Amino acid sequence: MTIALVAATARGRAAAEDLVRAWPGRATLVEGPVGDALRTAFTSYDQVVAFLAVGATVRVLAPLLADKTTDPPVVCVDESRRYAVAVLGTHHGADALAHEVTAVLGGEPVITTASDAAGVPPLDSFAAHLGLRVADRAPLAQVGAALLSGAPIRLENPDAWPLPPLPANVTPDAPNPAAIIHIGPPTTTAPTSTPEPALGAAPEATPGPTPEPALGHGPDSTPSSTPSSTPSSTPEPTPSSTPEPTPSSTPEPTPSSAPEPTLGPVHGTAPAPGGSRGSAPAPAPAPQVSRETTPVTLRYDPPDLIVGVGSARGVPADEVDALIDTVIQESGRAPASLRAIATLDLKSDEPGILEAARRRDLPLLTYPAADLATEQVPTPSETVRAAVGTPSVAEAAALRAARDAGRAAELVVAKHTTRNATAALARLRPRGRLAIVGLGPGDPDLLTPAARTELARASDVVGLDQYLDQVRALLRAGTTVHSSGLGQEEERARTAVHLAAEGRAVALIGSGDAGVYAMAAPALEMAGPDIDVVGVPGITAATAASGLLGAALGHDHALISLSDLHTPWPAIERRVRAAAEADLVVCFYNPRSRGRDWQLGHAIGLLGAHRPPTTPVGYVREATRPEQQVTLTTLDAFDPSEVDMRTVVIVGSSQSRLVSGRFVTPRGYRWADA
Repeated sequence: MTIALVAATARGRAAAEDLVRAWPGRATLVEGPVGDALRTAFTSYDQVVAFLAVGATVRVLAPLLADKTTDPPVVCVDESRRYAVAVLGTHHGADALAHEVTAVLGGEPVITTASDAAGVPPLDSFAAHLGLRVADRAPLAQVGAALLSGAPIRLENPDAWPLPPLPANVTPDAPNPAAIIHIGPPTTTAPTSTPEPALGAAPEATPGPTPEPALGHGPDSTPSSTPSSTPSSTPEPTPSSTPEPTPSSTPEPTPSSAPEPTLGPVHGTAPAPGGSRGSAPAPAPAPQVSRETTPVTLRYDPPDLIVGVGSARGVPADEVDALIDTVIQESGRAPASLRAIATLDLKSDEPGILEAARRRDLPLLTYPAADLATEQVPTPSETVRAAVGTPSVAEAAALRAARDAGRAAELVVAKHTTRNATAALARLRPRGRLAIVGLGPGDPDLLTPAARTELARASDVVGLDQYLDQVRALLRAGTTVHSSGLGQEEERARTAVHLAAEGRAVALIGSGDAGVYAMAAPALEMAGPDIDVVGVPGITAATAASGLLGAALGHDHALISLSDLHTPWPAIERRVRAAAEADLVVCFYNPRSRGRDWQLGHAIGLLGAHRPPTTPVGYVREATRPEQQVTLTTLDAFDPSEVDMRTVVIVGSSQSRLVSGRFVTPRGYRWADA
């Protein structure tokens, strides 16, 4: 993400240069006459920070404005650095950029977006949290006004895509074949329905019941396996910087990737019934809304459809195109729902099919006849088998391509035939979503933007009570929180996987990096292929401590937990001996507790047998938190009694040394002269 800086005065240039130093490789000061520089910045960079008046900036950029989804975010900073004003692109980066600027320069970000001020997610970011992007933005002001005013909204989510926490005036429902938001006053009149998909002769075409995402709207939202908020007793506490370790050798599944869905067209509709969110919390009571509100329908069309196509040689592109339109229309979905066209590999050079794919900007996927012949389809043809080696092309190709996308699939429109072509439509079934989120060592400034996004995206957040306390302010109203105490890691992991398997959007949180002595390993041991998994790395306790001490982890190092709660002590001792003999820097997690007070001293002795007594030892308690304590000493002077479970201990290698009061492990490279 490149950031252009534009300044007209010496004071502005000085502030811009501070940003260049703070953001090396990201920020560039654009030189030249200020108008030309601003126009260059706007057209050639991802984001713009202008040390100019808002009015002057708007006058220069006004002729260049095109669309709020494509125009780069622009922030204006005043001469005294008191304010950073998000001017353009507030929903796709300017608000965040204003916060970033003030974090470096001081001052206050000025955010004027109504939805942000009211604590209501704007519809474009709301759609983004559903995994959707907005294709038609014309009605967003009308829909956004309804969200802000508290007008009742019904969200129909038939495919059960994992939903984020919904605003208090949005009630989820799932009766129809496309996700639709109906906005209007409460009424007993039945809403205009979207046509159900015609499923042809396919015996398995009718989708089975998909569990509706439970979003924590009432007392039934928490499964019986959800842990209570009362901490259980355990033989030893877990440090705030990292829970007790669990085995991490299980390979992580790779989440499937999919093209970004689009937000389809907007249509008028009859007023739809409203609804409340039961007992779900809301930022404030919804204001009274006039029953004269004009209803709006907003259709979400996730790209979960694949059309299979077969043809005779020389089929016209117009015929293929028209047939694709026919099966899409029969499905009740929009053309934006298509993600690919699939066919037999013998048709990979068929001009009519290639042109149809080009017109729709869709990939063309091809499969050998032997692969397609294994697919179970409703309308096989022996004539087709005799001709090309498989009893089905259109239906089989659609199903095979959908399965290759990494999801279960079902045929939603069976084979349709014209003179020269056949087409069928398959749908990818959505899966629940599990984000495993590292919160960093404790300082809110060290929580990554990706982690913040996932916390806002999740309908359910599962975690240790003290870690949940750190992030409650970042959760949207309506988020269901599943809290438990120390020693219940396995139960938390099971709860998170269970919720995701139900189709919810879940965030499982851990301190530091959730994959280092934390929640990722137990959760991924339980997670099956029926959920999508997203890993969000965090700053570990080890790297946080190393940075506070100097550059303790500057060369090869090992992380070793001294807790024998889950790992037998003989195994731990073997690992410490191996690290000592290999002359690795060693970072000890879970170093010492009241019930386990001798292991750290023993481990230090094992390391001391292989390195000099002046080897640096650093330990950091409550890294990056208000109670932080940083201590630097040596092997011969180290006192294990000063260490507890909230501390990380780093012991240097034989090459580590103290330089100007800092713990440094040289990189060990020979630097060649230029």
